[in-house]
Amino acid sequence: MSISTDRLNAYRIMWTLVMYDLPTETKKERKVASRFRKELQKDGFSMFQFSMYVRHSSSSENATVHSKRVKKNLPEHGKIGILQITDKQFGEMELFYGSKPVELPHVPQQLELF
Repeated sequence: MSISTDRLNAYRIMWTLVMYDLPTETKKERKVASRFRKELQKDGFSMFQFSMYVRHSSSSENATVHSKRVKKNLPEHGKIGILQITDKQFGEMELFYGSKPVELPHVPQQLELF
């Protein structure tokens, strides 16, 4: 296997999933939840479902960098889960809208510049 195909294979490419449930009863809590969501978006995460964001990374090392950024911005209260899976695992996910199957979101092609 050549270096370029090894770099982009489905077992090396990673997805970082951030799932959270933050309190939003007070104005201050809503502000904290909004700030956390905006930091995720600023770091390249996209909404997958309400309170679940995903980010595509070219390697597990790169995914770890983004996971550390999320941990640095954790709010004081609430539940947050961070999960890293391979592109192969992400691609095997079955999605449904009600009882109708839907396609997985388009996977961005990640280019590496040297």
